[in-house]
Amino acid sequence: MHVLFVCTGNVCRSPTAERLTLAFAEELGLTDLTAESAGTRAMVGHPMEPTAAQVLEGLGGDPSGFTARRLTEDLAVDADLVLTMTERQRDKVLAMAPEQLKKTFTLREAARLAVAADAKSVADLAAARPKHRSADGPEDISDPIGQDEETFLAVGSEIADLLGVLTRSVRNY
Repeated sequence: MHVLFVCTGNVCRSPTAERLTLAFAEELGLTDLTAESAGTRAMVGHPMEPTAAQVLEGLGGDPSGFTARRLTEDLAVDADLVLTMTERQRDKVLAMAPEQLKKTFTLREAARLAVAADAKSVADLAAARPKHRSADGPEDISDPIGQDEETFLAVGSEIADLLGVLTRSVRNY
């Protein structure tokens, strides 16, 4: 399964999710799980934001060699699962690649659906969406840019927790 993570600048949230997914895959021996990331307004060519990189390392991921890039239609279409950090980013992915509707979720939405429907596949997530609507408002993960280290840690920990739910349950597309 190939997962694409999307945020805005591609220097904090989505690279954290990408690199944690790769670390979880290695830890769990999931050789068929790959991940990459992109930004809707990427800071193309930049490394991870330093505090995000530090938090990632503390969570067991490796920020080395990361370079930010812009979201393209090809990246979105080539993914088996697209996970965005906000509903607005999800909408941008779907405007670019509407055929990915059943494969595109916010990270928080996908984890919630995985639990609510005991989902084992991306198809299960898509089937669960109309049956398990969120009553809690937007399913966004806050952007830590410009915030303090504690905020970066909270965001990184939230991403790690949500990815833990997904990597333990959803294994197929």
